[in-house]
Amino acid sequence: MDSSRDDFEPGDNYTYVFGDGANVLDAARNDPRQPRLDTDDADRYPVYLRFEGNDNDDWCLEGVTVTVNPGGSGARTYDNPRLAGTGADEKIWLGKRFGRTVYLRRI
Repeated sequence: MDSSRDDFEPGDNYTYVFGDGANVLDAARNDPRQPRLDTDDADRYPVYLRFEGNDNDDWCLEGVTVTVNPGGSGARTYDNPRLAGTGADEKIWLGKRFGRTVYLRRI
């Protein structure tokens, strides 16, 4: 995912929107309505955030929340409760040398 703004800067907090009111680049190709995705099975598959940067890029992830179908029926929210504070042990580094995936669970 990407947007027209300068994404992924330190301390950044941004909400990406897909579908109605999309604010992502290539919105038509990232539209969950084409084909319509069925969220009834969302809990049957792993939910995760995957880092796909350059070999020299690293992310220090301090928190993430993913909401599927916000405001609609069947809304689901996922996060990683271990990323709940501001201490050094409450964030995770993502990158080629650290690992590229952080799993989320439904809250």
